[in-house]
Amino acid sequence: MNRILLILFMVSLTIVTNGNTIRVDKNGNFQTLKDAIRFSKPFDTILVSSGMYSSVNTFVNKPLTLIGVGEVLLNGFNKDDILIIQSNHVTVSGFKLINSATGNLKDFAGIRIQKSKHIRIHNCDLSEMFFGIYISDSRNVQIIDNSSKGKNGGQSNSGNGIHLWKCDSILIRGNHLSGHRDGVYFEFAKHCRIENNLSEKNFRYGLHFMFSDDDVYEKNIFRNNGTGVAVMYTKNVSMISNRFEENWGDASYGLLLKDIKDSKIHNNSFYNNTVGITMEGSSRINFNNNDFTMNGFALKIWANCIQDTFYHNNFSGNTFDASTNGQLELNSFDFNYWDKYEGYDLNHDKVGDISFNPVSLYSMLIEQVPFAVILLRSFIVYLIDIAEKNIPYITPQAFQDNHPVMTRIAR
Repeated sequence: MNRILLILFMVSLTIVTNGNTIRVDKNGNFQTLKDAIRFSKPFDTILVSSGMYSSVNTFVNKPLTLIGVGEVLLNGFNKDDILIIQSNHVTVSGFKLINSATGNLKDFAGIRIQKSKHIRIHNCDLSEMFFGIYISDSRNVQIIDNSSKGKNGGQSNSGNGIHLWKCDSILIRGNHLSGHRDGVYFEFAKHCRIENNLSEKNFRYGLHFMFSDDDVYEKNIFRNNGTGVAVMYTKNVSMISNRFEENWGDASYGLLLKDIKDSKIHNNSFYNNTVGITMEGSSRINFNNNDFTMNGFALKIWANCIQDTFYHNNFSGNTFDASTNGQLELNSFDFNYWDKYEGYDLNHDKVGDISFNPVSLYSMLIEQVPFAVILLRSFIVYLIDIAEKNIPYITPQAFQDNHPVMTRIAR
């Protein structure tokens, strides 16, 4: 009897999950996506043929698979959202979406996902978007291999490329985000994974997240954004093997860490930023095997940062390796490579015999008097450097690497 019940259950499950296929075609029975969705049953597949289709507030309110076959364009005509998902178990793949509405009272989006689970958005191209993909009150969502480009109206007419609010367990992989206010924005989004994305030429941040614990950011590129990447008010964050590049401006940085704790920053590259990393009120962060190359400042660490550790990092070609506004040594530096280190290695163990202080007197002066930067490479700064070398105790001993390595650490 139990075996018969099991067979009946498996048969019913197959019937539920293997739906019919419906076709949308300009010359077919269903000429709009809305009509096909209205006619469909749960777990059907809707195939949309090549062409341009009007799609203003198209609601997906049942489990469906939507697939664009060929060049399929969903046009919002700048009126409202384009596609709104309000059901579990929905897949959207192969569409081009253009022209969401723009406004100050509502966050219009190309694809909006609300209070849903088990959603997959794959291989979609969104352009002329206010917000690209907006996800709220959802979990177990996959956003994979999409692109989103903002409108050409500047920051005031731009939302975020991928926006998460109050979400859990979201995967964001292989997306290209540009021309938005923020490439990726997280707020109250936990247990998420963001990997292999390119976020570039966004007006504000390549990545911006707050109050979002236990997330992993791996192998992303954040390039030429307005003010870099901001990570704030959170804990247990892992940022691994990312690239922070070409983020320049008078208030710009590769990465801002503000009031975060118990996190790790490993194997990242900070190249050609105004500031590689700015840290405020951050504690117990582990920095290992990162490269800081050709930045204005590699590190700016404010005095309210404590118990942070820097181990096996490379510092090369930076105008200033480190700066601080404090006097106390509350963080740990050990076994890093500094191209400005002029010490010696008498026992040939590849570790310098004297310690290195990466904070120069001139960098401290700039922190107190920013206009002093105009003296860079002047004779006055040359004299300051000479005095510092001969009387090292005039430099604040804010932090110190007691075991600087003699050669660049290979990756």
